Amino acid sequence: MNYRHAFHAGNFADLVKHAALTLVLARLTGEPGPLTVIDTHAGAGGYDLTGEMARRSGEAAQGVARLMAADDAPAAFDGLKAAVRAMGGADLYPGSPRLIAAAMRPGDRYIACELREDDKALLAQTLAPTKGAEARQADGYATAAAETPAKGRALVLIDPPFERGDDYRNIVETLRAVLARNPAATVAVWLPLKDLETFDALLRGVEGTGAKALVAEARLRPLIDPLKMNGCAMLLVGAPDNLIGPLEDVCRWVVERLGDRGGLAKVWRLG
Repeated sequence: MNYRHAFHAGNFADLVKHAALTLVLARLTGEPGPLTVIDTHAGAGGYDLTGEMARRSGEAAQGVARLMAADDAPAAFDGLKAAVRAMGGADLYPGSPRLIAAAMRPGDRYIACELREDDKALLAQTLAPTKGAEARQADGYATAAAETPAKGRALVLIDPPFERGDDYRNIVETLRAVLARNPAATVAVWLPLKDLETFDALLRGVEGTGAKALVAEARLRPLIDPLKMNGCAMLLVGAPDNLIGPLEDVCRWVVERLGDRGGLAKVWRLG
């Protein structure tokens, strides 16, 4: 696969995804009992925003750099902003592995999957200091389906690059398999928003699994050009209702500060 997240690290979609992830992790790690986290497409773990790939796209400058400079960002971003500061400022950006590793407690377990050999090597370095965290060069969909614990608390993060034509089908099948193993599992899915037809088809597939979910949408512009990433969404299965307000704050800020005219921010229940 040719996708490199370093081109896109710290963009508007990362702000939505990683703010949502920190909110979910705060809830889950605030409860007693060990937590297992499976990250299906973990990436390298962290990104240098001064590097060639990040500078070439310029997406971080329009995303995390503006967040860190803003004095009106809602409290729902506090966890992500703290993680960025912990890496040394807005020149470095933490991917999901760093956010998850930082939230882990003694007894928690984290399996981070990455197929690219070079990114997996960086991922292993990132996770080496964290007890209970493991970097695997493995298919994340298959790992989640096979290794979600049958009992206890679990979080599965599904965040593919959407370069493969079967990613949408694999998301639905993995969600079905995870919930069949552990109906109490929390599943967080990141989605690009390009056109309504593709988005609606995925939602119909999720409904077909019987899952109930929160859907947090940040549309930067109307979904009329399928060749552009016009926004993004987080689909959260097993998430508590008390996340609705913070997720609305995140999506609204991103749309109002980083979007075009005609954008839309909303959080709603599916199923």
